[in-house]
Amino acid sequence: MRNPLNLRNVPGGRPYLATYVENPFAEENPFRTKPRRNVEPWPEFRQARMSTLPAPHYPAHPEAVECYYRCWEIAFANFRRATDENGFVSDYSSTMFADCLFMWDSVFISLFGRYGDRGWRFQNTLDNFYGKQHPDGGICRQFREDDGSECFARFDPAGTGPNVLGWSEWEYYCFTGDEARLAEVFPALVAYGQWYRRYRTWPNGSYWGTGWASGMVNQPRTPAGAHQWFDHAHRTWVDTNLQQVLANRILLDMADVLDRRSEVLDFAEENAMLIPWINEQLWDDSTSFYHDLERDQSRITNVKTIGAYWALLADSVPPDRLERFVAHLENPKEFKRVHRVPSLSADTEGYDPDGGLWLGGVWAPTNYMVLRGLTRHGYHSLAFDIAKNHYFNVVECFAKTGSVWEHLAPDARAEGRGRKDFVGWTGITPIAVAESG
Repeated sequence: MRNPLNLRNVPGGRPYLATYVENPFAEENPFRTKPRRNVEPWPEFRQARMSTLPAPHYPAHPEAVECYYRCWEIAFANFRRATDENGFVSDYSSTMFADCLFMWDSVFISLFGRYGDRGWRFQNTLDNFYGKQHPDGGICRQFREDDGSECFARFDPAGTGPNVLGWSEWEYYCFTGDEARLAEVFPALVAYGQWYRRYRTWPNGSYWGTGWASGMVNQPRTPAGAHQWFDHAHRTWVDTNLQQVLANRILLDMADVLDRRSEVLDFAEENAMLIPWINEQLWDDSTSFYHDLERDQSRITNVKTIGAYWALLADSVPPDRLERFVAHLENPKEFKRVHRVPSLSADTEGYDPDGGLWLGGVWAPTNYMVLRGLTRHGYHSLAFDIAKNHYFNVVECFAKTGSVWEHLAPDARAEGRGRKDFVGWTGITPIAVAESG
């Protein structure tokens, strides 16, 4: 065992005490010692369009085909190099914001990028997060592209999350059957999941988050006086709990494939506790919805966030509640708006019909999450209706503006908001939603 007072050097600073509780799975993580991988020759969009990208056939909607290829063109323009300076282990797909590589943006880029896997291994972008995993299993959510440094200190409440890396890897495995990659990423994901449990839970085992850590920065989920982006406000966060259930399920599925289940029974034990607790404490029968909890454990029933719909992918909704829970997506006073699905229910105070970022804005990543959850539970007709509405709003907006946007307004048809040419995760809709039919 290492001396707990062993000093570690901080680049450009003074040494600090090594307080890591080291995780054996993090030590097993192969990405922490991998040599850098650079792509040669550098891929070009024009060549990929002719040889490696799927070719859509949609003669009735040429603008949809144009939007599809424009997304790929932007994505190919956003590839970046791993260098000695940034210390990344792989060339990567930039997430197009603040000259930083973001965790959950990268996850959603990979979810559409898999369709272009022959031209560029989008999945390898995630290797850079595994490569910078701390010895205790922690992974920062944001790295600077120039020097690879972390944007948050260790244990910063806003410094990691959401825990959806495993979802991307499992989707990729189911798409490709690449068991070798599954074996590589498994130790890093186990260590990260155990780190999350150790450092992101309350004494009762439930999870907390922040606006920044949830990715949905400005939703009305903290009380007056608390910072919407950075405070956990001593609350229990519904999406963080459901994402952990999903992550646990996926790790157990991975372990079954790799014949390692006996090593990760703690994840099964946690879900056996967490799922009943979620359904007892976060579900409110009067609203038929899952809600955050106040510090005093009372439910915040006046807020309905799209984050509650991670419950579908997490298989956390009891059968007798499923119809009532899904019905909110069909209610015009809640989530069935002109453009489906807003990130905040329209009957929540603070809802912005123009979007207001996460105060109702329609975002490709959360819509994709909802669609995948609905199809998992057999709601194929509803998923098709939502996908069609969302897809054609994005395509129509592209036809009007020549661009794909960061998010769109919920109460106006085909109105882009935020950053334009955002591919970025908005590539999910013209590519992944179209490809999945």
